Amino acid sequence: MSRRCHITGKGVLTGNNVSHANNKNRRRFLPNLQDYSLLSDILGQRIHLRATNHGLRTVEHNGGLDKFLLSTPNRKLTEEAMVIKRRILQAQAKKQATTT
Repeated sequence: MSRRCHITGKGVLTGNNVSHANNKNRRRFLPNLQDYSLLSDILGQRIHLRATNHGLRTVEHNGGLDKFLLSTPNRKLTEEAMVIKRRILQAQAKKQATTT
């Protein structure tokens, strides 16, 4: 499993630990990834994501998973988010077809 946020795409960064004597050792800055289970109103089920806390705050700020995915342009979404967005759009189209 990669260390990458499914919502924002934030991943591992690299840099240096610099000591007082200015010795440099390579290190990795890992994102704060957590496993979340978010409810999709349109799909009517829980979606399991591995996301950063920043990504979760972004989703909650935009009004939930469905609204976030539908309002975000495709070029800004990760592959995992695009799969979920396609499922939401298909379910939305199916629901509109049955009501008309």
